[in-house]
Amino acid sequence: MGRRPFRCYRYQKNKPYIKSRYCRGVPESKIKIYDVGAKKAPVDLFPFVCHLVCDEKQQISSEALEACRIAVNKHLTNTVGKDAYHIRVRVHPFHVIRANKMLSCAGADRLSSGMRHSYGKPIGVAARVDIGQILLSVRAKDAAEPNVVEAIRRGKFKFAGRQKILKSLKWGFTKYPRAEYVRLRKSGELSADGNIVKVHNRHGLLENNALYLAGQE
Repeated sequence: MGRRPFRCYRYQKNKPYIKSRYCRGVPESKIKIYDVGAKKAPVDLFPFVCHLVCDEKQQISSEALEACRIAVNKHLTNTVGKDAYHIRVRVHPFHVIRANKMLSCAGADRLSSGMRHSYGKPIGVAARVDIGQILLSVRAKDAAEPNVVEAIRRGKFKFAGRQKILKSLKWGFTKYPRAEYVRLRKSGELSADGNIVKVHNRHGLLENNALYLAGQE
């Protein structure tokens, strides 16, 4: 007997059921890499960001997440080059899905117990997602915008249900809108810290304060 079709597990019908000391023997998640591309690229390099947003309350298997990541990565590698984008998968599959294994050979009705003791064995993991939750984000240069949207559109086909592609108004993976980000970077309140930004608040010693050293109050 093969795997059940995922339509059996698409909806969130049960409570969250995670791997624990009571729930053992859970197969490994198929998705192991959540950040792909130029993940160490400085925050100023990739201002454009696009999100794949879920429009249904459902469960998404780790296999589907991995398939989506591969599809998006492949299209972007072929179009803009492998160092011109950064993909981040934003959901993690922690929910364990079970199946009550049934015998399907000849004479199975004599051997199988039917629905007696029908609590199933773990067969895989899935992510529980909500309406409006971001599944995947891609940051890149502004010139790569059409390629990023097309790549996410191709990745969308790996999921059941409805998803939306949204272009963000924020700068990269930060929480600041573009105009505000530029203003804060110029004033010195924000400084680049890898692929995110560091906020300089007015706490601590003056000799360690970047804003004070830059001549601000």
